Amino acid sequence: MTMKFAEFKAPKGVIKVELELTNGRISQISFSGDFFMYPEESIEKLEESLKGAGVDEKDLKAIVKKFYTSTGTKTPMLEPEHWVKAILQAAGK
Repeated sequence: MTMKFAEFKAPKGVIKVELELTNGRISQISFSGDFFMYPEESIEKLEESLKGAGVDEKDLKAIVKKFYTSTGTKTPMLEPEHWVKAILQAAGK
C-alpha cells in the first residue's frame, strides 16, 4: 500500500490530497491546501465519510454531496466535484 498524492488547482485555492487505497477502496485520506472550510473541523468529517469508498466518480460525488447537506459545511467557491476531481487525480484515475 503506497500513499498517493495530488494537488488539484480549484477555482479558489489548491486542494492537496494524500490517500491510500486498499483493494481499490480508500483506506486513508487527508486533505490540506489553501482553501477555506467553515467550520474548520468539518475537514475531518469529510475525510472520515470517504473512508471505505471506492474510487468511482459518481459514488464519490454522492458521498461529498451528502457530507455538505448533513453538516451544513461551507467552502467558498469549492463544489463537491472539485473534491472528487482531486481524489481521482490522486488515485491516478
